[in-house]
Amino acid sequence: MTTASQEEPRWLSDEEQHVWRAYLHATTLLEDHLDRQLQRDAGMPHVYYGLLVQLAQEPRRRMRMTELAKSAKITRSRLSHAIARLEKNGWVTREDCPSDKRGQFAHLTSQGYEVLSQAAPGHVAAVRQALFDRLSPEQVEQLGAIMKVMAEALQPTGPDADLPWLR
Repeated sequence: MTTASQEEPRWLSDEEQHVWRAYLHATTLLEDHLDRQLQRDAGMPHVYYGLLVQLAQEPRRRMRMTELAKSAKITRSRLSHAIARLEKNGWVTREDCPSDKRGQFAHLTSQGYEVLSQAAPGHVAAVRQALFDRLSPEQVEQLGAIMKVMAEALQPTGPDADLPWLR
């Protein structure tokens, strides 16, 4: 009897290998491009920008730290470090949760909102220049459909899901 772990791997075809490597190369370059643009123009890495955006979109510009970690798909430890840096800049404050003594909220300050507002136009221009201006409307639609399928398949569910952002 052959088990799944004993079965021969389904190796990538030459075409799949080519697409996989192109995907890795492009996404690495894109992330680096966006990170460099934000560091240069706003003095923050891309991940910090993403945290500020998420807080800005929440009612009262605040979110529980555990929910922010889940939403950003980063560990609670990495989030805590990022929030500490954002606090040092005066862009975010932490607030205790009145209903849960162990819980905390991250709150986007007015200064943080202003920094985000100033950074957003350059960031959007960088995204547009690096991605959307290079694709046809049909390719944008295809890319969106592909990313949706991938995200749905990769989103862990259930009580046994080992999610890094819950650690």
